[in-house]
Amino acid sequence: MNFIDSMFKNQTLGPASIPLILLTVLAAFGVGVFIYWVYKKTFRGVMFSNNFALTLILMTVITAPVVLCIRNSAALTLGMVGALSIVRFRTALKDPLDTAYMFWALTMGILLGAGQFLLAVLTVAGVAVVIFVLRMIITKSEDNYLLVMRVSAVGEANAQKLLTKVRYMQLKNKTMNGSHIELTYEVRIEKSEAFLNKLLSLEGVKEASLVAYNSETL
Repeated sequence: MNFIDSMFKNQTLGPASIPLILLTVLAAFGVGVFIYWVYKKTFRGVMFSNNFALTLILMTVITAPVVLCIRNSAALTLGMVGALSIVRFRTALKDPLDTAYMFWALTMGILLGAGQFLLAVLTVAGVAVVIFVLRMIITKSEDNYLLVMRVSAVGEANAQKLLTKVRYMQLKNKTMNGSHIELTYEVRIEKSEAFLNKLLSLEGVKEASLVAYNSETL
């Protein structure tokens, strides 16, 4: 701690600060990888976005040296705030929980860049425990999906037989278009990939897809 404290007393970063810079970046990378692991373990959607998960690591690693650079300079701080105020992020997040993960990664980068290593360790561990506990308490074993299918008349009958075996299913939309029928069901299933493969193996089922769905009425 004496080494770290002495390094953080420097007003500017120079050759003597290289160990501190390396320590901060490596710590940020380790924390980012941990956040990535928590996100992957607790993900409950249909399709896992590896690019978004990797973004969590990059956000932690990038934020830490930025804060390390501006922490002792009011001019740099104001300049950074002004620069970031014109940035616009146009990528829409499909799950509101992803916003919390992004804020978590940014917070860890800020804490590590400010030299609050102990607080960063306690925070990242505490948030991870909260996430796992909430997942066990709140999340159900079965998730809600919208099942969209394109089938023939035979495929519709076969699909309905399979759907009677799930705990919950409700027809939301049915469209007849020439030789095929388009169906949309709201379903609750546990193993989405296995269910989808079994559905696609049925005669007359031409296409089928599952979309993660949250319904406040269920």
